[in-house]
Amino acid sequence: MRDVPFTLDQLRILKAIIKEGSFKRAANSLYVSQPAISLQIQNLEKQLNLPLFERNNKKATLTEAGNLLLQYGNRILALCEETCRALEDIQNLQGGSLIIGASQTTGTYLMPRLLGLFRQRYPQVNVQLQVHSTRLISWSVANGQIDLAVIGGEVPQELKDILQVTSYAEDELALILPVSHNFSKINDIQKEDLYHLRFIALDKQSTIRKVIDKVLNQHDIDSSRFKIEMELNSIEAIKNAVQSGLGAAFVSVSAIAKELELGIIHSAKIKNVTINRMLSIIINPNRYKSKAADTFSKEILTLFVTPAQNKIFIDS
Repeated sequence: MRDVPFTLDQLRILKAIIKEGSFKRAANSLYVSQPAISLQIQNLEKQLNLPLFERNNKKATLTEAGNLLLQYGNRILALCEETCRALEDIQNLQGGSLIIGASQTTGTYLMPRLLGLFRQRYPQVNVQLQVHSTRLISWSVANGQIDLAVIGGEVPQELKDILQVTSYAEDELALILPVSHNFSKINDIQKEDLYHLRFIALDKQSTIRKVIDKVLNQHDIDSSRFKIEMELNSIEAIKNAVQSGLGAAFVSVSAIAKELELGIIHSAKIKNVTINRMLSIIINPNRYKSKAADTFSKEILTLFVTPAQNKIFIDS
């Protein structure tokens, strides 16, 4: 077997330079000096007998050889991390790590409660939560950077043959109104009443907005007819706007537990309609599944699902 012309440290440095965008920021992130970073890259290029960076560009830009090495280097580092975590598992949850991913709403309002319970039971395990769009989270699971994830959107088409997608639970989408609104005084409203409301929504390009529109259309509610008063960039901003009397909105019931308990937002019922979206658990079956991930799935994820209805249960 031929000698390997690079070290793991050199691969980590190469990855850091591209992630941070410059040698200086990479040095800071790795807590080493910039000359040390530069020397390692120079040695690596000598060992490979290939240039890895374009020298006439102020920004750290890779050559074709540099891009190829980075691609394989990321896979090597991910496999090394996976190996270390498998070895840590031998200690039976007396250490190790758990990396959970979640899409925006799920990661903000549901996952912190679940991870809190896990930490109470297994304080020795290092737990991380990554919250991004469904697309980014799906790619991180596929690449082995996340153990498992709970998402509310669609897995990208190109990953459907790679990832294992399992239905987790139904998450109810609630119609929320200001407590001062006339509809907050009646038990049920009609579908047609929705078209007379002023709505506050997320940006049209957001995954959550697309999911909500899709689910509403499945219940013969044409969201394109809604009067959208404003578009905001977060669920928290939408809740505050509704609370201030600026309009109505559809949000996950998991996002409004505290507001409902305090009585500062009204959740209206639509006659003969319950609007749910399916949350899914995604894993990469070709990657090592740690004991921490397996325990989280079996002991924690089931705690927030009502067995009879298979719905998310939020205890405020």
